[in-house]
Amino acid sequence: MPLPDTSPENAARRGPFFVVLNAGSGRHDSDEQLALIARTFEEGGREFEFLRINDPARINDVARRAVELATSRQGVVVAAGGDGTINAVANVVIGSGCPFGVLPQGTFNYFGRVHAIPQDTAAAARALLGARITPVQAGQVNGRLFLVNASLGLYPQLLEDREDWKAQLGRSRLVAFLSGIATLLQSRKQLHLQIESAGKAVALRTPTLFVGNNRLQLTRVGIDAQQTDAVAHGQLAAIVVRPIGTLALFGLLMRGLLGQLGEADNIDSFSFRRLTVTPRGLKRIKVATDGEIAWMRTPLVFEVAPEPLLLLVPAPADRAEVE
Repeated sequence: MPLPDTSPENAARRGPFFVVLNAGSGRHDSDEQLALIARTFEEGGREFEFLRINDPARINDVARRAVELATSRQGVVVAAGGDGTINAVANVVIGSGCPFGVLPQGTFNYFGRVHAIPQDTAAAARALLGARITPVQAGQVNGRLFLVNASLGLYPQLLEDREDWKAQLGRSRLVAFLSGIATLLQSRKQLHLQIESAGKAVALRTPTLFVGNNRLQLTRVGIDAQQTDAVAHGQLAAIVVRPIGTLALFGLLMRGLLGQLGEADNIDSFSFRRLTVTPRGLKRIKVATDGEIAWMRTPLVFEVAPEPLLLLVPAPADRAEVE
């Protein structure tokens, strides 16, 4: 009697979906989204179970439960939400051997978009039915995973302020832009960093350090092709802003919006596989990973994660055009 096929590929083709759904992500009514996803999976003949996150503090517990179920029943863990939700679930899934699916429901959805996953929920759910596994690179900082980017300094402050604005005015790109302007008007702090990579050490002063793992985001802001290509070939891309005043920061913001950031004279970018960052005089520092803020002990070690995510990528007929 042949043994059952317990491979991730078989789970991706036939296994049940365990959907970790963040009720607070995006602009859609979560109950309507649940019904839409359920109907799509039922029509496709796939078993599924929803694991709903009602308390954001329990997202890791819910994700661990999804991994346990997927492991025991040869299934797929699916994250439904924005980049922050996808990041949190991916942190638990990576290294488990479980296939990982995504139903993007956030504002920017860089992770889903770069892998041609449809932004429409019904289309994304249909795409999961015929998707196949593609190993996808992740980055990590002090062991914490990031799929899109990680940063310290001004950028985490921009994200914190953006969330405060969104809580009051709603989620939109206009709100994100206006909150960014308000943050820049109050920005004064410079970080003194010692950075080490490939045996070389450099001291620098900067308002922010940004590390990217998403070719689409890097391309959108205008970072040169050498760095975006490096991300496609097993590296991460770092962007450092030289010490500048508020007016120059506004100029950088506009360049980023116009896709011309890489042309700015006060921007340095480079690629790496492992980067150690030591902020002078700081034992802990705020770090943003895919939009989520956490305090981390220094030094910070940014590196390519040792294992890839087993991401379910849509079949050619189901892929969305990258916008």
